[in-house]
Amino acid sequence: MNKKIIFDPLTEQVIELAIREDIGIGDITTEAIFTDDIFAEGHFLVKEDGIIAGLDFVEKIFHNIDPSVEFKSNLVNGDKVSIGTIAAEVSGKAKSLLTSERTALNFMQRMSGIATATASYIELIKHTNAKLLDTRKTVPGLRMIDKLAVLYGGGKNHRMGLFDMFLIKDNHIAIAGSISNAVMACKSFRIKNNIEAKIEVEVTSSAQIEETIEACVDIIMLDNFSVVEMDSSVKQINKRCLIEASGGVNLSTIKSIAETGVDFISVGAITHSVKALDISLELSIRKNN
Repeated sequence: MNKKIIFDPLTEQVIELAIREDIGIGDITTEAIFTDDIFAEGHFLVKEDGIIAGLDFVEKIFHNIDPSVEFKSNLVNGDKVSIGTIAAEVSGKAKSLLTSERTALNFMQRMSGIATATASYIELIKHTNAKLLDTRKTVPGLRMIDKLAVLYGGGKNHRMGLFDMFLIKDNHIAIAGSISNAVMACKSFRIKNNIEAKIEVEVTSSAQIEETIEACVDIIMLDNFSVVEMDSSVKQINKRCLIEASGGVNLSTIKSIAETGVDFISVGAITHSVKALDISLELSIRKNN
């Protein structure tokens, strides 16, 4: 994938909001201490092993606050990093660098944390054909950014929202009356509105699997199945459609889940419970103005 991104309008708005919420009426500490003729330089220091992500966002934040800031990335998104790695360098007015610092770090640390978590899960299943998927369990307003970080970590995006895939879950089935009714309605909707979107059904028991297969869906989601139940279900489905495993997936269970032969494994923890990667911005006065 192209690791240099083009910012869409929604992402631009997220960045602008993040800057506004931090600066407010102004960075009063920096404004009080420094004038425009004081220049500084610095580097982003990685303090733990992981996967770097968010470099484009950091550069964008600095340039949104002050277009004259010089930013140099030493890596590309998705690169492995270790303690002591200098991810990027920055130079410009001290006021601009200090005002940008926290917002820039927030994006880089969170995105790097997600990419790192994603890579750690993938490492455990790389000997299988299973693909790691993210979920919609993201920070409200940051979904595009969280999911981009998953890609940098080597994972794949599931649906972006409610608009790009039919996912029939337990409450849909309960209200529709049956899996068949729900699938039929989705197929009719798809034809009527001339849209291309896959249909996935969440099942909670082996009894629901045959009805789902007979309805001719694209993907069956095995929700909170034990590994033993999953293994049996994979054999029952017998490649008649793709299979996603979901629920109760963690670093201790993902290997055995992948080895059952499922096609996809979705993990909410890589975005909803992520630990930020430890990165700091080390600044000093610039000697050559």
